[in-house]
Amino acid sequence: MANDRMGVSEDLVDPYVISYPGIVAVADAGGDRAEVVEFYECIGGAQWVRRHYAQSPLVESARTVGPTTRYLLRTGAVDLGLEGSKFPAGIAGASVEGDEVSVTYLGMGGGGVGASACRARGRGVIRAECDESGGGKLAGSTVWLPRRERVVIGVDDTDTPEAGATWTLVHNIARQIADEASVYLSHTIVQLFPVPERTKNCVACAVEFASTDPDGLIERFAALLKRYTLSDQTGMAAFVGFDPSPLREYGEAVKRGKVSRADLEAVLPHVRVVMDGNGLIGAVGAIPFYTDFEEALALWTGSD
Repeated sequence: MANDRMGVSEDLVDPYVISYPGIVAVADAGGDRAEVVEFYECIGGAQWVRRHYAQSPLVESARTVGPTTRYLLRTGAVDLGLEGSKFPAGIAGASVEGDEVSVTYLGMGGGGVGASACRARGRGVIRAECDESGGGKLAGSTVWLPRRERVVIGVDDTDTPEAGATWTLVHNIARQIADEASVYLSHTIVQLFPVPERTKNCVACAVEFASTDPDGLIERFAALLKRYTLSDQTGMAAFVGFDPSPLREYGEAVKRGKVSRADLEAVLPHVRVVMDGNGLIGAVGAIPFYTDFEEALALWTGSD
């Protein structure tokens, strides 16, 4: 059948570029590691990139979380030694300087288009240096992003036997307060040990943001939570930092059985306590399971 374009009225603004809907970065306190989170709209391109970028020496891990691909990076610069088909694209550099994070991408052919124009035009990029790309060219870009902090907010006990649901309220608040300063990254439901005090299913929630304004974010989240919670035992805690793994042992204990207030108080130096109801036990326990969906959702018994 002949290629008939007579009925096509729409023009493609740029047929060979897919701009990323968002790119954000969080960095550790020393500037030695950063996590780059790329929101994508083309799933095929995102999966191709994740497979090949994972081979980059600076990439400690590459994973898909919802509509994003996350790259955990060591800072530095490397020679990628790209090779068509086998290793056609990667991350060649990452740096944390002051309030900015820079990332250098490099690719061959179509991989060069993704490494250059597609990322240089991504939402959230402050500025970029970008090569000409397309065809069989080797091309890349360096993009500069705001340096953000990871904020993980844990919430438990917002409902009653008659009404409410914690997971929906937490998501709606997170979506409402998200803005350019605080990007909403993830929502994780965490199955806790079914203690007698539970409403029904005994789950808590952890929501994650990448923020340049952690204090304002936490304040706005708390204001809406206090307005809409139906329980007088609501717990809310916030972790601000790169890695909440110091809370993991406590979180696992909350999933395995009933814990005491003394157990909770031992880990409180790692978080900001915002609402101190009985739900604080589960709220803090949910935080270290953010984006670890399989473990978060698993129902553990005392013998597991």
